[in-house]
Amino acid sequence: MGLRGARGVAAQQAIEGLRELAGAGLTAEKVFRRADELLRGVLEYDAVCWHSADPASGLVTSVLSDDLSLEGFEDAVRLEVWEDDVATFPKIRHSGVRAETLSRVTRGRTADSTRFREQIGPAGFGDELRAVFDAHGGMWGCAAFMRAADRGPYLGRQREFAELAARHLGNALRACHVPSGGGDETAGGAGLGLGERHEPDAGPAVLVLGPSNRPLALSGPAEELLSRLADPSRTSLGVPTAFAMAAEQARRAAVGLPVPQSKIRVQDRGGRWFVLHGSALQGGAGGEVTVVASPATPADAMPLYLSAYGLTAREQEVALLLVRGCDTRDVSRLLAMKPYTVQDHLKSVFAKAGVASRRELVARIMLGGGAG
Repeated sequence: MGLRGARGVAAQQAIEGLRELAGAGLTAEKVFRRADELLRGVLEYDAVCWHSADPASGLVTSVLSDDLSLEGFEDAVRLEVWEDDVATFPKIRHSGVRAETLSRVTRGRTADSTRFREQIGPAGFGDELRAVFDAHGGMWGCAAFMRAADRGPYLGRQREFAELAARHLGNALRACHVPSGGGDETAGGAGLGLGERHEPDAGPAVLVLGPSNRPLALSGPAEELLSRLADPSRTSLGVPTAFAMAAEQARRAAVGLPVPQSKIRVQDRGGRWFVLHGSALQGGAGGEVTVVASPATPADAMPLYLSAYGLTAREQEVALLLVRGCDTRDVSRLLAMKPYTVQDHLKSVFAKAGVASRRELVARIMLGGGAG
């Protein structure tokens, strides 16, 4: 479990504190800051970099760090997207674990990692522990914990503890995205974002980014959107992390390299989801890129809402069919279920979404949190 050797009582208290975050009604930034208070003494790290992520693709969409200089953050983005390094966030996630250390995955040869040679080592750190915060099919965030070289590598029990902590942080971050019953924009229970009372859309926001992902040109709506999607920590990028990630994914696609998805979903501070599409203008890995940001359609956002409610994969299938107008008989036939099994799933879906009927469920999902 990792608790036995990781300073016993302090470790147990940290886990209890992390478990409570899921019901605290906090923003992601506040979850990260509280988690830092709980974990720093147990994991014994000297610096941490927290990230929100697109739950569907797992791509990083923001950065928060009070410990690190982010003046060269464009290099970190480049390494994350282009370098086939060890213990990257996608590799950790696909390995079936939630936490991994550079020292363990390289068998003590941390210099085998490009990330270590170019960033971690020169900054004075000797090991890095990365964790991914998955919950109910979505990756809601991730973090990199660095420790000074004179502390030695992370211990096995600390990695195991981080694995347990990551599970609770996944639930806490998922809870940040649970839609509120009234569609208000107060964080913690962010509104769904489709039917909220926003100003009328002025059309998609369009940015042209240069080779270092700094803006060269932008449309009118883009300037206002950039402020709403700004990272908690100031970086050298000149645009929010999500836009830089979209641009780098477009550059990869332009040279025929695989990308997790062609779009990135990101939520603003008011709880509204946007979809970012990147397109390389010159067909090369270092050229200009256009990034278009549009309000998420129901098809884009609906799976995120259902995952945020904590629905199982089967419950999500049932809920999606309900939204599409299917009745119990249709769901039973399409999913090869007994009608009473469908009813059991419906009861669970209603309980998790905080509604009492199919009509309320559809309204909650389609109309921005309003169950009326």
